[in-house]
Amino acid sequence: MTAAPPPEAAPPAPSRTTTLTVGGMTCAACVGRVERKLGRLDGVSASVNLATGRAHVSHPEALPVDDLIATVEAAGFTAQLPEPPPQPVDDDGAGGERTDAAHTAPPPAGDDTTRAERRRLLVTALLSLPVLALSMVPAWQFRHWQWLCFVLAAPVAVWGAAPFHTRALRGLRHGAATMDTLVALGVAASFGWSTYALFLGGAGAPGMTMPFTLLPTVGDPSAHLYLEAAVGVVLFVLAGRRMEARARRGTGSALRSLAALAAKDVAVRRDGTEHRIPVDRLRVGELFLVRPGEKVATDGTVTEGRSALDLSLVSGESRPVEAGPGTRVVGGAVNSGGLLVVRADAVGADTQLARITRLVEDAQTGKTAVQRLADTVAAVFVPAVLTVSVTVLGFWLGAGAAPQAAVTAAVAVLVVACPCALGLATPTALLAATGRGAQLGILVSGPRALERLRRIDTIVLDKTGTLTTGAMSVTALTPRADGLAAAEVRRLAAAVEQGSEHPLARAVTAHARGLDDQPPPPVRDFGSTPGEGVRGTVDGHRVTVGRPPGDPAGLPAPLPEAVREAEAAGHSPVLVTVDGTPEAVLAVGDALRPDAYRAVDHLRRLGLRPVLATGDREATARAVAGHLAVTEIHARATPQDKAALVTALKEQGGRVAVVGDGVNDAAALACADLGIAMGSGTDAAIGAADVTLVREDLQAIADAVRLARRTLATIRANLVWAFGYNLVTVPLAAVGLLDPMLAAAAMSASSLLVVGNSLRLRAWQSARQAPGPARQSTGPALRSRHPSTSAPRETS
Repeated sequence: MTAAPPPEAAPPAPSRTTTLTVGGMTCAACVGRVERKLGRLDGVSASVNLATGRAHVSHPEALPVDDLIATVEAAGFTAQLPEPPPQPVDDDGAGGERTDAAHTAPPPAGDDTTRAERRRLLVTALLSLPVLALSMVPAWQFRHWQWLCFVLAAPVAVWGAAPFHTRALRGLRHGAATMDTLVALGVAASFGWSTYALFLGGAGAPGMTMPFTLLPTVGDPSAHLYLEAAVGVVLFVLAGRRMEARARRGTGSALRSLAALAAKDVAVRRDGTEHRIPVDRLRVGELFLVRPGEKVATDGTVTEGRSALDLSLVSGESRPVEAGPGTRVVGGAVNSGGLLVVRADAVGADTQLARITRLVEDAQTGKTAVQRLADTVAAVFVPAVLTVSVTVLGFWLGAGAAPQAAVTAAVAVLVVACPCALGLATPTALLAATGRGAQLGILVSGPRALERLRRIDTIVLDKTGTLTTGAMSVTALTPRADGLAAAEVRRLAAAVEQGSEHPLARAVTAHARGLDDQPPPPVRDFGSTPGEGVRGTVDGHRVTVGRPPGDPAGLPAPLPEAVREAEAAGHSPVLVTVDGTPEAVLAVGDALRPDAYRAVDHLRRLGLRPVLATGDREATARAVAGHLAVTEIHARATPQDKAALVTALKEQGGRVAVVGDGVNDAAALACADLGIAMGSGTDAAIGAADVTLVREDLQAIADAVRLARRTLATIRANLVWAFGYNLVTVPLAAVGLLDPMLAAAAMSASSLLVVGNSLRLRAWQSARQAPGPARQSTGPALRSRHPSTSAPRETS
C-alpha cells in the first residue's frame, strides 16, 4: 500500500494595495483604532496617515474593497475610495456636447466641509467672546449677567461642540475613546455643573458676582460657574483644528504643485492637421507640438525643432537644457525657445511626472520607528487619561474640596491631555520633507529609507553613468605645434568620422557639431580598418583618424605628451593625420560629471566613506579615483562582485549605501542598507533603489543625506515636545494648577507648535543654495587640478 504524497503547500494568495480616504480621524488614537480594525481581517495590513487622512491597505485580491470600507465604518469613521480627477471635455466635440452642467457642477464635498467648519468657528467665536469677557472681568458683571452668559453658552456647548459630541458617541458605540471623547466630556462636565449651579445651587440669584481665578479653591462654599471653560474649550479647539488643517495643507503643497505641472491639453498632428485635445486623449507614438512658453505634454522624443527647456519645476535643475532632434524630454518641462515637434513615448501613469508623484505619495504614508512607538502609546493614552480624570475627581472630593474645584481639576485633565501632537509629529514632517525633496529632485521611497539615509556611513559609488556622464565625448584636443589650427583639425576629423558608427567616431562628430555652426564637409574614398581607424579624402586632403603608434615618442611635440595624458586618465587617444603628417591627438572617453568632485568632497564632509566600484579596467578606475581623491577602488567588478563588496562592508559594521544607474547595479542596490539610483538610469536600478535622484546632479546625494538628518531631527523634536507637554501639563491639571479654558488653549498651541516646526522643512535649502565654505572651496581648484571634468581643452 503506497502512502499518499503530502499535500503541496498552497501558493500565497495574490494581494494588492488599496487607498481609502478616511474621515473623522482627529488624533493618533483614531489612527491606531483604524489600523487595528483593518489588521484583524485575514491577510490585511494598513498604514494610516493622520495628516493626509488616507489609509493604504494591503489585502488579498479576493477581499472586496467594500469589506474594507465596512470595517472602517464599523470602527466609527467614514471611508471611501479617493475621487478620480474630473475628466476634461474635448473641445472639438469628440468627448460629447458641452453642457451648462459642466460649468455649474457642485463644488467638491471638501469645499462644503471647509465652509461649514469656518461658519461654525465664526458663530462660536461671536457667542463665546462675551461669555469670556464677562466671566473674567468682575467689574463688567451687571445684574443677571450670568443668565446672559448661559443663553450665549448653551448654543456653543450644544451646536458648536456638536462634532465632538457626535464623534464621541460614535466611538462609545464602538467601544473606542479618542480626543473627541476627552473634549466632549470636558464641555459636558463644565456646562452641566454650571447649569446645576444656576438652577439649583444659588448661582442664579440676581446681583451675583463671581471673581475670576485660575486656581480652584479648596472648601469654597460659593456657587461657581464654569461657562467660560465650556465655551473656551470649544472655541480654542475649533480654532486650533482650523489652523492645524491649514498648516497641514501647507505641508502637502509640493505634492499638489507636482500634480499642477501636468499640461491640461495638447496640440497634436493627425493626418497633417493640427488638433487641440485633452492630454489624456494623447496616445503613444503620436506627434504633438510644444510652442514657446508651453509645457511639454508628456514624455517623448523631439523629432523636429530646437529649443531650451526649463526643467526646474520637474527635477530642480536650474540650468536650461538644450533639446533637438533625438533628445528625450519629460512632461511638465517648459519650452523656453522655439517650436518643438515631439513624439509621445509614454502617457498617463507611465510618465516620469506620474512616477514622481506616486513615489512622493507613497513616501508620505509610511511611519518611522519613533512614530510607531508614538501610535502605540496613543492607543492606551486616552483610556489612561479617563482613568486619571476619574481618580482626580474622587481624590479632590475625598480631600474635602468644594465640588466645583474637583470638577475643575477633572475637566482640566480631560482637556489638556489631547494626543493630537503625538499623531501629527511624524506625518507633518514627512509631508513637508518629501515634498521639499521632490522639488529638489530627491525622491525618497518612505520613512524607513529616510531613517537609513540618515545613518549611513559608507557609500559605494558606481562609475559609468553615475560619476561619469555615461557617454563617450572628446575631453581634450591637442594640435601639433606650428600645425593646422584646432578648428580645422576638428572639421577634417569630423568629416571622416561621420561615415563610421563606432562610439569613438560618434563622439568626435558630436564634438564638432557642438562647436561649429557649419556641418562637416563631404568625404570621398572613405575606408575603415577594424581596430585601426578610418580614412578618406576631404577638400583634397588625405585624412586618417585612428589609433596612435605603440610608441608615441616619434610624434611631433606636444602630441606624445597628449597621448600619455589620455592613457593615464583612462581615455582613448585618437591620432588625426592629414596628408601623412600627424596633426593632432584627441582624447575620447567617458568624462566625469562637472559636479563629481564637489559631490564626493561634500559626502566626505558629512562623514561618509566613499568607495569606487566599477566594471571598467584598473587604469580608468584609478584615474577617476585620483580626480575625486577616492582611495578605495574596486575595478573590473561584476554585478556579483559589487553585491559581495556591499555584503563584506556590512559585515565589517558599515551602514552601506550604493549609488548606481544600470542593470549591473541592481543587485548591489537591493542588498545595500540603502540604494540610491540616478533618475536617468534603468528601470531595474530605480526599482531596486530606496532613493531616486531625478536631478542630473551628484550633489543631490549630499542634499538627500542632509535633508534626511534634518527631517529625523525635526521628528524627534516634535515627539519630545508632544511627550513632554503631556508629562508636564497632566500633573499640573491633576493638582488643580490649570484652568480648563487655559488647558484648551495649551492643547491647541501644542499641536500648532508641532505643525509649525514641521513646516520649517519647506524652506530647507540645499548646499548650493545656502552660502558656506563647502560651496566655495572646490570650484577653481577643480578646474585647475582636474581639467578633464570641465569642457574639452584645446591647446596650441
